[in-house]
Amino acid sequence: MATDERQRIDKWLFFARVVKSRSLAAKLAQAGRVRVNREKINEASQLVRPGDVLTITLDRRILVYRVLAPGLRRGPAEEARLLYEDLTQTPAIKE
Repeated sequence: MATDERQRIDKWLFFARVVKSRSLAAKLAQAGRVRVNREKINEASQLVRPGDVLTITLDRRILVYRVLAPGLRRGPAEEARLLYEDLTQTPAIKE
């Protein structure tokens, strides 16, 4: 797969197993809860490519992923993890 390939954000979020359905991925993007390279988006048709950094606001957490590849399908979790690098900061545990 070429490194300049782009994919719709809703498909990528679904294939990367961030959400359970493509329609939920589209709603997440349209609600402004996804940023691509720090820019807030509001369209499910926004294209992402390898190297883009996504900030995804979910109900109880914020995910920061660097896109490594476009997805071909929604496969098992092991396959989905190959699509991104997790840059999410984990909160420090208080002693």
